[in-house]
Order: sequence, then C-alpha cells, then structure tokens
Amino acid sequence: MSPSIRELIQSMLAPGVMVNVCALMLLVTNNKYSAVVDRIRDLNEEKRELMELSPEELKDEHTQARIYSVNKQLEMFQRRIPFIVRAVLSYTIAVALYVLTSLFIGFNYAFDSDFRIFSFVSFFLGMICVLVGSIYLAREIIWGYRIVSVEINTN
Repeated sequence: MSPSIRELIQSMLAPGVMVNVCALMLLVTNNKYSAVVDRIRDLNEEKRELMELSPEELKDEHTQARIYSVNKQLEMFQRRIPFIVRAVLSYTIAVALYVLTSLFIGFNYAFDSDFRIFSFVSFFLGMICVLVGSIYLAREIIWGYRIVSVEINTN
C-alpha cells in the first residue's frame, strides 16, 4: 500500500529537522572558528610587538612570562583549530546525508521502488556524523579551557 502525501511529507520531516539541527551546530561552530582565528591574530600581533622591544625590556621577568604565555597559547590554538574544522566537516556531511535520506524517501514513493534501506542507511550515517561532530566540539571546548588556564596562570 502506497503512503498518502501526508504520510510521505511526515516521513520526510525527520531528516529536515536534522538538517536544521546541523545548520544550528554549523552556525555555532563557525562562530567558534571565527573567534579562535581572531584570537590567533591578536596573539600574533602581540608577539610581534613584544619582539620589537629593546634587549633590556626583553630581559624583564614579566615580559619573558608574557612571551612564554603568548607562544604557549599559539601552540595550543594550533592544536585546537583541527577539532573545529573536523566538526564543521562532520556536520556538513550530515546535512548532505539527511538531504539524501529525504530524496530516497521521495524516490521510494515516486518510483514505487524499495529505497527504504538506502533511506535508513543515509539517516543512520548522518546521525553518526552528528555524533562525531559533537565529539570534536567537546574536545575543542576542553582545549579552549586549557588555553584559558595558560592565560590565567601566567598573569
């Protein structure tokens, strides 16, 4: 028995909702990425300014501590960025898989064929991508905390 148009639309809504969820996660993640890039630029600018100090000023204990802090933070940011990039990629792949799920559901109806297994597999893989993206974001948050700890402990 073929599903009604209403049932078809209802079955296509779940992937659509997940696309919206992923879009929100992508927005949050892209904002994080922008903030991290801005912070790296600020630290690089501060590093350049510190390196322009006179040799006597560079020997100052406070200046040495700040140089260490800036270098340490830059090193840690370098390790943080890949987590954000991987999260963005995971969420983007998930969106593609959810769109594919909706297409398979539509094909199942339009061509009176059995695309259910493809729908299930693409939806399931999309959920795995969302999970992977969330894990990367969690790891990125941990790195963010570590970087703040460096800043706090050297001031």
